[in-house]
Amino acid sequence: MATIGTNLLTLADHAKRLDPSGKIGKIVELLEVANPMIEDIAFMEGNLVTGHRTNIRTGLPAVYWRLMNQGVANSKSTTAQVDEACGMMEARSQVDKDLASLASDLGAFRLSEAKPFVEAMSQEASQTLIYGNSSTAPEEFTGLAARYSSLSATNAQNIITGAGAGSDNSSIWLVCWGEDTVHGIFPKGSQAGLVHEDLGLADAFDASNNRFRAYLDLWQWKLGLVLKDWRYVVRIPNIDVSNLVAKSSAADLIELMIKATHRIPNLSKGKPCFYASRSVVQMLDIQRRDDVISGGQLSYKESDGMPAVSFRGIPVKICDSILETEAVVA
Repeated sequence: MATIGTNLLTLADHAKRLDPSGKIGKIVELLEVANPMIEDIAFMEGNLVTGHRTNIRTGLPAVYWRLMNQGVANSKSTTAQVDEACGMMEARSQVDKDLASLASDLGAFRLSEAKPFVEAMSQEASQTLIYGNSSTAPEEFTGLAARYSSLSATNAQNIITGAGAGSDNSSIWLVCWGEDTVHGIFPKGSQAGLVHEDLGLADAFDASNNRFRAYLDLWQWKLGLVLKDWRYVVRIPNIDVSNLVAKSSAADLIELMIKATHRIPNLSKGKPCFYASRSVVQMLDIQRRDDVISGGQLSYKESDGMPAVSFRGIPVKICDSILETEAVVA
């Protein structure tokens, strides 16, 4: 059951949203964070009602040099099918009708509660896109970190360690988004993106299962991740954040990022972008200061009227969903 004051708005919550004139005041969204992956990723409709099935070439046919009057053996290529599942994220809210009626502008009051739901779901989607793991949390989809988590795995050549230790590590991700590389999915026959359903005024129930009238809202987002070609994602893990900030045995971010660009077979095959935590991008900027003087590869360019950091023409974006408390990738 919903707990008043925890999961339901109260009179005190209502009062905190009013300005001196009694109208809904502008709320400073201190909890908003940067989620550029969600903005950059392309979403496609899956070919399954629960996700998407991808056919992957796993082997090439054998070819031979032939002499006159000598035959060659038949050969063939090999393929494999990989099924990627979607997760279904939901949130609900209910506001007592009489509480909502205290607001001079009912629409503004309900909007003030809808905005944080959108932000919360965006943050959760971004976090899952990186750290989701359906093996340990079946209700989620599997994100990037679980797929690039071992230096002895098949895709280990696309994991470039920053040599950090301890538990205060972070990662830089280079992702080349594209239809044939890595992209998002939504289930076949469903709707893409965050869906809001205004359930209107209806009966709600208190902790004793007694009815009261309330405005009800439902938010839902069905999404997943398809990694068609693992060569188009590079992870730079084991970046010791404390060492980086202290400039003591710090990872050479410029060198690591140069190596990452050379792991991608063809950067023009999709939309490449670097993602890192706020502290890592800050220290990348500081390392850039010295490298630019000596002819480094980092530069600033204008993007939508705002200066943006780029590396060899690839955007570098702050992603607050990337943790600075990652365990060592070994």
